[in-house]
Amino acid sequence: MLIDNNLFEDLTTKAKESPRLRYSYDLRNSDEDNSQRMLNALEPGTVLEIHRHPTSSTTIVVLRGSIKHNIYDDAGMLKESIILRADAKELPIYEIPRNIWHNLECLETGTVIFESKYVKYIPETDAEFFITK
Repeated sequence: MLIDNNLFEDLTTKAKESPRLRYSYDLRNSDEDNSQRMLNALEPGTVLEIHRHPTSSTTIVVLRGSIKHNIYDDAGMLKESIILRADAKELPIYEIPRNIWHNLECLETGTVIFESKYVKYIPETDAEFFITK
């Protein structure tokens, strides 16, 4: 599979057409693949709730565009934010340890990220969402 700007453009079009303003593209070769590897096309305004992954760390690589990645404490207070840009001098890779509360914000149209986790996607156990009181 060739991952190039043509694919990014197609994914961006689908993200813009989606009510969620994002579109995920599975990169696994089969259902027997026990990992998660995907491209996520994001548009400004997409809402990614504060969440954590109890079973795996997550690796994010910004391939095009930019995001702001936020880390929260157990009370839901913002601890750290970092901006990752695909056109930066350093490769924009961010590793999130398991059980860390986080979310991200898309900063520009046409943003595409690569995301991977080290366990098979199981919707019931993949993520816990922060509940505000």
